[in-house]
Amino acid sequence: MARLTILRYPDPRLHTVARPVAAVDERIRALVDDMLETMYEADGVGLAATQVDVHERLIVMDTSEQRNLPLVLINPEIVARSAEMALNEEGCLSVPQIYDRVERHARVTVRALGRDGQPFEVEAEGLTAVCVQHEMDHLVGKVFVEYLSPLKRDRIRTKMIKKTRDEQRGG
Repeated sequence: MARLTILRYPDPRLHTVARPVAAVDERIRALVDDMLETMYEADGVGLAATQVDVHERLIVMDTSEQRNLPLVLINPEIVARSAEMALNEEGCLSVPQIYDRVERHARVTVRALGRDGQPFEVEAEGLTAVCVQHEMDHLVGKVFVEYLSPLKRDRIRTKMIKKTRDEQRGG
């Protein structure tokens, strides 16, 4: 397994729309394993393939307390959404150390293929519902900061550009 590089906002590659996974084969299973390793090492709860510069419809996540129940969603599709909305604080591995409140559906039902290539559905609520919606946004090229005001978004963009520049200088 290999730890992958996570793209950082405002990298334009984060706005690439992912294409469907054509076949769940050894390449995809290896990517799933690498993404899970990367997500766990970065202390995240979800990671979309877009964030590691692979533009295919693939998400890994683990919202369990013990961080031992990984969920793999290949070609995910939300098939039901609650009318009820919930406001939650979100963060993102592509926008490190930035958190803000985003309103999303309180519950969603997702249909996807698993790591084994078999179709399944999962009903999600709470953190899992937030995570599913957040990661699915990545697959259509949307980063959570785009839900924020233009002023907040510009401040975050400036902060992330400065942070990247400082890191490249070794500072």
